[in-house]
Amino acid sequence: MAGATEYLNLFVAETSWYNEIVLGNIVPGEAWRRLPHFFQSWLRNYIGGLLVYFISGFLWCLVIYYWKRNVYVPKDAIPTKNAMYLQIMVAMKAMPWYSVLPSISEYMVESGWTQCFSTISEVGVPMYFVYLAVYLAFVEFGIYWMHRELHDIKSLYKWLHATHHIYNKQNTLSPFAGLAFHPLDGILQAVPHVIALFIIPCHFTTHVALLFCEAVWTANIHDCIHGKVWPVMGAGYHTIHHTTYRHNYGHYTVWMDWMFGTLRDPEEDENPKKA
Repeated sequence: MAGATEYLNLFVAETSWYNEIVLGNIVPGEAWRRLPHFFQSWLRNYIGGLLVYFISGFLWCLVIYYWKRNVYVPKDAIPTKNAMYLQIMVAMKAMPWYSVLPSISEYMVESGWTQCFSTISEVGVPMYFVYLAVYLAFVEFGIYWMHRELHDIKSLYKWLHATHHIYNKQNTLSPFAGLAFHPLDGILQAVPHVIALFIIPCHFTTHVALLFCEAVWTANIHDCIHGKVWPVMGAGYHTIHHTTYRHNYGHYTVWMDWMFGTLRDPEEDENPKKA
């Protein structure tokens, strides 16, 4: 028992270190130290989420809409400042709730309920990558079906997912639309990351990093720029999703849509085959 407790304390020490880095350098005063550990982690995730959202969003908008204006997207496809402002407002209302999920996942890891391991050396580098590949495949599968059901189940679409789908064409989509969801919708689509922890051994630090990568990735796939890197589910695919509502439900790759018959290739849309 003592050994198990000592091992779990490694996770607590790691999250405490994250809290110190973020809260100790950003939050004025020392009052945050008196908060229970869970709420410290929530506050850190909230502040970290805001930083990732605004830094990635503003930098990407600066590059594609101003510095490289008319290079990556045509002028009539650039969203208005008002559209981006409204997307930011939706995301800001949801952000406190989004931050609950990683805080809960950290609590479950710290409590020993998951298959997480603390250091890569415990499993070795080869098995680390094997577990990571299985974890990512599970997450891809889970997000695909969660996203698809948010469309197929009419009540879920009406009350949750429709909030995101008011942005349905190029001149309304922007990197800031990436987190503009109903809070429960955004959480549901991230839940596969947490479910995987109970089934697949996962490096804890990698899990934390991947959750924050979600925010960067969702900004990227809403910028309407098709990177054309197979099998990546880039913005070209996701723009089609926003215009047809019935294709390209995948997250990082096209594989799930290919397997389940919902893939629509943007290059085929641009260059239809002649009869």
